[in-house]
Amino acid sequence: MRSRSIARTATRVTLGLALLAVPATAIAATAAPADRTAPPAHAAPHTARAAVGLDDPAKKEIAMQLVSSAENSSLDWKAQYQYIEDIGDGRGYTGGIIGFTSGTHDMLELVELYTKRKPDNVLATYLPALRKVDGSDSHEGLDPDYPKDWRKAAQDPVFRKAQDDERDRVYFDPAVKQGKADGIGVLGQFAYYDAIVMHGDGDDKTGFSSIRKRALAKAKPPAQGGDEKTYLNAFLDARVWAMQQEEAHSDTSRVDTEQRVFLKNGNLDLHTPLDWKVYGDGYHLG
Repeated sequence: MRSRSIARTATRVTLGLALLAVPATAIAATAAPADRTAPPAHAAPHTARAAVGLDDPAKKEIAMQLVSSAENSSLDWKAQYQYIEDIGDGRGYTGGIIGFTSGTHDMLELVELYTKRKPDNVLATYLPALRKVDGSDSHEGLDPDYPKDWRKAAQDPVFRKAQDDERDRVYFDPAVKQGKADGIGVLGQFAYYDAIVMHGDGDDKTGFSSIRKRALAKAKPPAQGGDEKTYLNAFLDARVWAMQQEEAHSDTSRVDTEQRVFLKNGNLDLHTPLDWKVYGDGYHLG
């Protein structure tokens, strides 16, 4: 099941971050000792924890699988490079590993990057049409062959690498950077990432920055002396509120029966095994 916020159009401009993209790395998640799912009881609750970040390769692999469970109803996120369809949400075509859309600018930027790296690629001829339909749900100039050619491009390692890099530059890296600045661990950084993926970081009331500001009005993050679990609960509350503002996001299970479950269990660093549900479907990582 896929859903998107039109606010993603402004993500690049609002974030204003020129971060070095980190290619996705497929490293299997391994189980950690049970006593590592939460900080020791004697740990100071108002101190930012020094921990492995979501950008650790094994944790990043978990993040990709968690997002894929919500975006594609599958843990096999690498099978999604070739995915493309119009899901009728007003954003035109949705495609690839993070749901780039023709109506919210990030698909255009992806194809521009691909063409910069490989000028004679099969999608290059669609750039004028992608620029024209940007900001709308139109297929003008894309049909009937764009989906077929997207799937063809997905066989090209250069295009797959471009998808990895744009995902990291626009969504993953900014989320991790802000999460580390706020002193939150892997789960919190993932909550930020998932929010940016769905809502973008436009300057509207449901963009990531607005969600974070709403949370900050209720609780302080560890970097400001607050308790991590209290702050993350406030952030998830704000995220649910934002999701409920749009019909396409009204199912909040990716928070309620996923992130909130991990938080309730005190699993602030996303140690495996993990069990969760999204849109009623159950998933397990061991």
